[in-house]
Amino acid sequence: MRIFLIGFMGSGKSTMGKKLATKLGYDFVDLDHEIEKQIGTSIGDYFASHGEAAFRKLESESLKNFPYPQNAVVATGGGAPCFFDNMDWMNANGTSMYIEMPPAALAKRLEGGKEKRPLLRDLNEAQMVAFIESKLSERESFYKRATILINGINLNADAMRAAILNN
Repeated sequence: MRIFLIGFMGSGKSTMGKKLATKLGYDFVDLDHEIEKQIGTSIGDYFASHGEAAFRKLESESLKNFPYPQNAVVATGGGAPCFFDNMDWMNANGTSMYIEMPPAALAKRLEGGKEKRPLLRDLNEAQMVAFIESKLSERESFYKRATILINGINLNADAMRAAILNN
């Protein structure tokens, strides 16, 4: 079984994905890290050099063509579900789980790692919350097509596992 974790940056896809994979005895795949290995540079640098359209095409191809293990928890990039037919593909090829979080909580989590995220680097806290609110309003219609929606506040691997088993 493949479990695709989706949600905004900072929602816990990678952190919780590793814990869930351990709990289930599954492999963990971080799609962004796999893309960076493939292109030999950071996603931020690729984005800056080639633009968003080229990155989204590469991301979609990587999502659909990665040689996933039989049982895997896959952390996707925050924008991955929102382009091409990626959301439909994930739902057809596994179980998708949207880790929902309010903008203020996401901003608080992202504050410490802003320098690694080009879109957030120069924003203060209020600007970051506004940016997240704006992006979420664009993305939520895609995110909410996930098989499972789960609250990301105080989320743990046991709750995620239970949601999958009850699905």
